Amino acid sequence: MNATEGEAVDASSAPEDDSARKPTDANRSGEDTATGPDDPVLSVRDLRKTYGSGDDAVRAVDGVSFEVERGSVVGLLGPNGAGKTTTIKSILGLVVPSSGSVRVAGVDVHADPGRAYQHVGAMLEGARNVYWRLTVRENLEFFAALGGQHAESTRDRHDRLLEQFGLADKADDPVNELSRGQKQKVSLAATLARGTDVVFLDEPTLGLDVEASLELRRELARLADEEEITVVLSSHDMEVLEEICDRVVILSDGRVIADDAVEDLVGVFETQAYQLVVAGDVTSEVRDRLDGRFRVENWESLEDRTRFDVTLGEDDTLYGVLDVLREADHRLLDVDGLEPDLEDVFLDVTGTGPGGDGA
Repeated sequence: MNATEGEAVDASSAPEDDSARKPTDANRSGEDTATGPDDPVLSVRDLRKTYGSGDDAVRAVDGVSFEVERGSVVGLLGPNGAGKTTTIKSILGLVVPSSGSVRVAGVDVHADPGRAYQHVGAMLEGARNVYWRLTVRENLEFFAALGGQHAESTRDRHDRLLEQFGLADKADDPVNELSRGQKQKVSLAATLARGTDVVFLDEPTLGLDVEASLELRRELARLADEEEITVVLSSHDMEVLEEICDRVVILSDGRVIADDAVEDLVGVFETQAYQLVVAGDVTSEVRDRLDGRFRVENWESLEDRTRFDVTLGEDDTLYGVLDVLREADHRLLDVDGLEPDLEDVFLDVTGTGPGGDGA
């Protein structure tokens, strides 16, 4: 299935077969899955994708493997060209991999796509995920119907989603008449309309104001905790990822280079880092001496003081930094320890800033 502008890209829009017409709530209860409650709801094994052949061949995904437990929220990160988008589209069945396997709720995505699509929904960045000529509620009902659910059986769920995303008073308005942020909310609500086992969200907070973004975080946490819906989240908003993800999978050059709980990743890459404030200006000579021994950055000259950050190596101590300042007669005014965050981990692991979608 290829997603084009103007098409809905919810994975449920794939062709159905007889085994795919059961309601999703029954699917999640295990009646239509080959997995038990303790089995991974998503399993990616040795996934590879090569474009072209011979000397022009480009391997976008090179042996990616990971599993996701039911009811968890997992972040999928990668810089430009990491293979993140190809991996996501292979999982959704939008791209046929060169080799490897993907199973969602125990169903092989590529061997039995019609049945697999009943267990997964997706909102992809840069695509029109809903039908703009339909009303907000009609979009929710349409995507639920693709999963075999009737409007009367999903009304309560849809009413809650509309209320949750501040769309209740827009329920009967055509999507085309809404603002960009409201359209983003409709796309999110439509993706959640069926209550699938796994939901892929690519940049879900894009276009949302602060309040709506906070509401989304709470809703995703509730879906995972109370309904055991699994969320795979791709975003450049590291704060969102760090707050709601149970773990993070980081891709680079088509391979998994990190896969662990957020707190464990942050702990592994924890370094001794401090923010210092000294009286007066720091001369270029002293800056060069500090730069020559330590990793110093974020210099900021204030009215009567200078602020900067310093990261210590394995054999360094804060006393070494203070000795350089003391020898130059710079009086220390303040020092604070800096805690690493997920963005620091991403930079350390990939050697680049948080990038776009990749190949």
